[in-house]
Amino acid sequence: MKPIPVAFHIGPLEVHTYGIGLAIAFWFAYAYFGRRLRARGYPADWLGGVFLWVIAAAVVGARVAHVLANLSYYGAHPVEILAVWHGGLSSFGGLILALPTGLWLAHRRCPELGLTEALDIVAPVLMAAWALGRLLGPQLMVAGGGHPTHQWFGMYYAGQVGKRLPVPIFQALEDSAIFSLLVALDRRLRRWPDGGRRAGYPPGGVLAVAMVLWGVERFVDEHLWLGEDGHLGSVLVQAAGLALAAGGLALLVLTWRRWTAWLAAGAPGGRPLRADDVDRTDTADRGAPSVGADEVAR
Repeated sequence: MKPIPVAFHIGPLEVHTYGIGLAIAFWFAYAYFGRRLRARGYPADWLGGVFLWVIAAAVVGARVAHVLANLSYYGAHPVEILAVWHGGLSSFGGLILALPTGLWLAHRRCPELGLTEALDIVAPVLMAAWALGRLLGPQLMVAGGGHPTHQWFGMYYAGQVGKRLPVPIFQALEDSAIFSLLVALDRRLRRWPDGGRRAGYPPGGVLAVAMVLWGVERFVDEHLWLGEDGHLGSVLVQAAGLALAAGGLALLVLTWRRWTAWLAAGAPGGRPLRADDVDRTDTADRGAPSVGADEVAR
């Protein structure tokens, strides 16, 4: 069995399938995030320009983190620092730079969108895009597989000898499961506790669960299938996964306390929908606009 092709030619131009896959994943994230914004009554016309900056920040951050984690290699081969077509993009590095960039620009372009609410909205988007990106990114790049294996489900990857664990496929399945849980939680929170759609509830729950689950996932994947004993990059990924999960647990406790206080105070700012609101407040996945907090206040 031959490795999956990582590049093809259009005349003299060499096209890397890894780059095309990431571009598709970025486009999906852009379209889905805009849909979720509009479903909650926020404008999305500002998103295009912001997203270009987010993409640039994600690529730069992902590459810088990878280079720093493998500094001995890139110190000896500095010409390879910019060779992103060979892979070498750190997920955590991309988040570290892209997330604050996106949040800062979103606050400037859409000030009515709160920080925590924006993160609640974007968390399922990131999980869905990550699931797609695993299949269309690392699965199609040089050295995209995990540890060597002799199992029947092992695959061959360019730049690696022998069959390898298809970790990108494992991660795509994991991220898809987390995405499904986040969407279900998001719908439940917007209807809890009496089944009616509520506005103005304390945000943070979806983000907290996403942080816990994805942090645990990244730690386990790196520890079991990808990591190399003593390798700085592997140690940093595992530490970052545990730190993300711990931060998510802390946010989950804080959000639960805010929900308890909000409900005890009579859920200020929120109300179940009237019958004539139903058609205007469908779920985010169906793309219909919802009643915003400012509309409820009026």
